[in-house]
Amino acid sequence: MTRPALIKIENLSYAYNGGRPVLKNISMEIGKGECVAIIGQNGAGKTTLAKHFNGLHKPSSGKVYVGGRDSNPLKVSELARTVGYVFQNPDHQIFHDTVGREVAFGLKNLGLPAGQIKERVDEALAEVGLTGHYQTYPFNLSKGQRQRVALASVLAMRTEAIVLDEPTTGQDYRESKQIMEMVRKLNEAGHTILFITHDMSLVARYAKRVIVLCRGEVLVDGEVRSVFARPELLKETYLSPPQITALAQSLGRHAIPPGVLSVEEMYQLLTMMGGEQLGCCR
Repeated sequence: MTRPALIKIENLSYAYNGGRPVLKNISMEIGKGECVAIIGQNGAGKTTLAKHFNGLHKPSSGKVYVGGRDSNPLKVSELARTVGYVFQNPDHQIFHDTVGREVAFGLKNLGLPAGQIKERVDEALAEVGLTGHYQTYPFNLSKGQRQRVALASVLAMRTEAIVLDEPTTGQDYRESKQIMEMVRKLNEAGHTILFITHDMSLVARYAKRVIVLCRGEVLVDGEVRSVFARPELLKETYLSPPQITALAQSLGRHAIPPGVLSVEEMYQLLTMMGGEQLGCCR
């Protein structure tokens, strides 16, 4: 079933200050409620593309529609009501002296009454596990916690879509998992999620669709399993599928499908097929 488009891009090209194009003739649609990973080598144009989704960049040519509206004449503050953006480094986003004021900033710009602002801030902080930190100085928190503050600022705005640029960079395994589980729950609650990452295991575990950029163009756009089953494409972007997927591909002669995405899935396949079918010794 095709989802109605929340973001629609038509023949988008973009160049910084009139230089060489960073994005070249990109067209795509992001449906409401999707969870999409954007991947590619450094310099492929991932962040540049994502910044068009909320107006931080405007097309050099082509069109970007957000919620059915042409984004070009709209201010970032207007688009931020539909698409929230969480930067790779939360320190580029946080500037208030308390967590509460930081999360409330966008709501005050909307002109909401104080009581409603307090309610939304409390709700957003609870969603990211920072209840009780209303008066905390943000830079006394860990980087993972500051990332949550940035996410809470977006959640408080109640945007339909959330863009996360490398949401787990610089975090340990526990913090990374906590952030991505929050992202999963937001998607399950109906939010459209787009995240940029170099971690293919995150793509395998959390995304349903993956857009692969290479030198400013879309190399492939499709369902995660089918894209990861084509490692020759990923090689063009200097990326590799997750290790478990690579293992499945090396076992192709034993009838293991090439698009295995998790250890659990591999275990189930091996259990179903049985050691004898795989030619294993007993």
